[in-house]
Amino acid sequence: MGGQLIGLQTLAASGTETMRAALSAGGCSSSQCGSSDKPDSMSAEIWEKIKDHPCYSEEAHHYFARMHVAVAPACNIQCNYCNRKYDCANESRPGVVSEKLTPEQARRKVIAVANEVPQLSVLGIAGPGDACYDWKKTRETFSRIADEIPDIKLCLSTNGLALPDHVDEIATMNIDHVTITINMIDPQVGLEIYPWIFYKNRRWTGLDASKILHERQMLGLEMLTTRGILTKINSVMIPGVNDTHLAEVNRVVKEKGAFLHNIMPLISDPAHGTHYGLTGQRGPTHAELQALQAKLEDGTKLMRHCRQCRADAVGLLGEDRGQEFTLTQVPEVVSYDPSRRADYRALVSEMRGEHEAARRAVGETLADLETAPTCLVAVATKGGGRINQHFGHAKEFLVYEVSPHGVRFLSHRKTEQYCEGGWGDDASLDGVIAALDGVSAVLCGKIGDCPKESLAAAGIVATDEYALEWIEEGIGCWYKQISQSQQTRRSA
Repeated sequence: MGGQLIGLQTLAASGTETMRAALSAGGCSSSQCGSSDKPDSMSAEIWEKIKDHPCYSEEAHHYFARMHVAVAPACNIQCNYCNRKYDCANESRPGVVSEKLTPEQARRKVIAVANEVPQLSVLGIAGPGDACYDWKKTRETFSRIADEIPDIKLCLSTNGLALPDHVDEIATMNIDHVTITINMIDPQVGLEIYPWIFYKNRRWTGLDASKILHERQMLGLEMLTTRGILTKINSVMIPGVNDTHLAEVNRVVKEKGAFLHNIMPLISDPAHGTHYGLTGQRGPTHAELQALQAKLEDGTKLMRHCRQCRADAVGLLGEDRGQEFTLTQVPEVVSYDPSRRADYRALVSEMRGEHEAARRAVGETLADLETAPTCLVAVATKGGGRINQHFGHAKEFLVYEVSPHGVRFLSHRKTEQYCEGGWGDDASLDGVIAALDGVSAVLCGKIGDCPKESLAAAGIVATDEYALEWIEEGIGCWYKQISQSQQTRRSA
């Protein structure tokens, strides 16, 4: 399939008619696509809350962007995996920001981003400390922005210690989504994760600290569930500390009404200066993380597409445009223009309809391949649900599992960018190949002969034959083709 590769940034920067024409070039020529239907297992009320939230819906993360504003620097606990930094542009992890904001500065910045990034659907406060502990700043920020952009979804992240004190206000402020980081339900496990907490005007350590934190987290979760507020539970997987315990965490939070559970791998680079990083605590491998997720799949909604974002991240998951919107780049006086966001949402409604139809058709096609083996396929994408990124430009790959049961998203894998300024780097390519361990094929918008040959030598098929196709459609076509080839060889 030829033609120019079209990304969501190009579409978003265009007028409505130009966007539609570009989409037609990518395959959506019908004006009758319509909105995608909600999942059969989900109520219309829940679907309305998550359908445009890139963190709560894997499907939505192809189309919609989030923005975090760093208005809450104070924190009431210390975690062994955390080292907050307030003036850092180079590290991509939670607790890190380039600049702290006042609520008024955050208002200016959000309006500026909403005018320039029509994919924006969610505003989150994720620190860099704790949104509930720094509550006055969190509340004022949300209040200012909700007055000017009433359709933006409000979302906050918290460690849960101060959460119960603010649930009633959270409910009255129309905050539909709250993320709580819960790494243990056994305080003994917490001893290895939390050196101290600050509660009721004093510092607590040891088992007392873990017990208090656990009790407050459970109370906050129960209170949110009672009020119909969706909760996502983040759990950091720490090998040898809580990895086997997380199955019990999952069981308990599910019983208490958590909507989604996100198992995140520990980030333990010594350069980040965390306790775990400096003491040699390793993070889990891809295989270990996927094995735990597989163990928890029975009846549990799992988030697999988390990017462990900075506390000032801007853009689609997997990208961060925060450095385009520092305070020096944001006008002193801003006025919100809702037109581009409205046009973009109408456009996405059409895209999603075709995307959903393609997914269903692929599932029906693959069901006939009863003897085909399960494979992992990596995809290079810039968003929009399509195979539309050059292999050499990818900084991450989305990994899918394909079998006669269908195509399903498993995880993302970050890599170094192989190609800079038109030149490939052999060392970077080695790193990409290592990151793609266990993958059978890579589908991308374009790829050169050199990396294709290196991937082939590592046992990985790389192809741009399915460029601009829907991800599931391209994977399904590739899988059907190799399955039929294998069947033909067996029959010969």
